[in-house]
Amino acid sequence: MIEERSLSSAETASRATRSGVIKARRRIGKATGKAKRTAVRAVRKVVRKVARKAAKKPATTSGKKTLGPAIPLPVLRERLLGLYPVDYCELKHANAFELLVATILSAQCTDERVNKTTPELFRRFPTPEAMAAATPDEIEALIKSTGFFRNKTKSILGAARRIVTEFGGRVPDTMEEILTLPGVARKTASVVLGNAFGKNEGIAVDTHVIRLTQRWGLTRETDPKKIEQELMSSLPRDEWTSFSHRTIFHGRRVCDAKKPACPTCTLADLCPSAATG
Repeated sequence: MIEERSLSSAETASRATRSGVIKARRRIGKATGKAKRTAVRAVRKVVRKVARKAAKKPATTSGKKTLGPAIPLPVLRERLLGLYPVDYCELKHANAFELLVATILSAQCTDERVNKTTPELFRRFPTPEAMAAATPDEIEALIKSTGFFRNKTKSILGAARRIVTEFGGRVPDTMEEILTLPGVARKTASVVLGNAFGKNEGIAVDTHVIRLTQRWGLTRETDPKKIEQELMSSLPRDEWTSFSHRTIFHGRRVCDAKKPACPTCTLADLCPSAATG
């Protein structure tokens, strides 16, 4: 009977509202001991599941999909600028080739770890020509701590060799050409073009940008390519690179994936996720 009541309570609570939770708790209030704890856990589990689904589901207005109470983009841009007046790439580099390699290494790895790895790598192989002549074993030994080092080694060597053979030893500075390099997708290309060449050809959408733009209500998409297209259509082109930097800064310093600091966040008064964060 307890299990049946807990399921019924969970269905009531599935609206993910405070009143629903209170009603659910009342319905299992007469249970005792282990049965009560089991029922409470069942209710909480369903409530969390429904709340997550509700957060991903687009709101509707007059039959049309909307993004819900998103932070107004002009206000968001102004506040991010106030918080982070100086934006920059946190991957240490001296030129476009070093930034390209560092960005490839940053996949599934922190910038801090990459910045500890690249000094020796670039000391040993400072140019595309030197890198292209290296052996896989030499590269793997130097980048192993960044994870996925075999795939990254293959990409780095492939990119260096193509830069030497196809582009005269210089990193290409157009989106079309740089995407022909092994291991380079749009995020890496946007990072290199925006920071090494000052060209806003795209928006680097990493895990921080995905998480924060969803929390801010700017997108309901999960595909980085679709998120990038939405942001590119909404932001001034000359802010594409800086918006990515500032969003990443905020994701690392305030809006953490597991424990966002909503009480101290200067965007909390407008953020649609602050109450649930």
